[in-house]
Amino acid sequence: MAERYSSFTPGGTGWLLQRITAAFLVVVLAFHFFLLHFVNHAAEITFAGTQARMETVGYFVTMVLFLITATFHGVNGVYNALVNQGLEGTPKKVVLAVLTIAGLALVAQGIYVAVAMAGWI
Repeated sequence: MAERYSSFTPGGTGWLLQRITAAFLVVVLAFHFFLLHFVNHAAEITFAGTQARMETVGYFVTMVLFLITATFHGVNGVYNALVNQGLEGTPKKVVLAVLTIAGLALVAQGIYVAVAMAGWI
């Protein structure tokens, strides 16, 4: 039988955060699909409508949390998948640095767009 290996330490912080972010993403993604695919159909989505939704503080906060959570979940998942494939040593540190910088850049750009869409800049 194949040996099970995971870079996550069961019960560790990374393991826990990966599961918490997954649960949050399932709920927020369901909200997103319901609102933007069932309440408003794709043909009805407009730039002005997006601006109006982003001006609502609750929606704005939800979307920013969605961005941060999805970015963390994705970056952490990719990093741990690479570690599970045998990444170690200096390449592991380089990949962690590159993924961290890319994740932070994505979050910064996303928050900038969200703030602009809300009309706050």
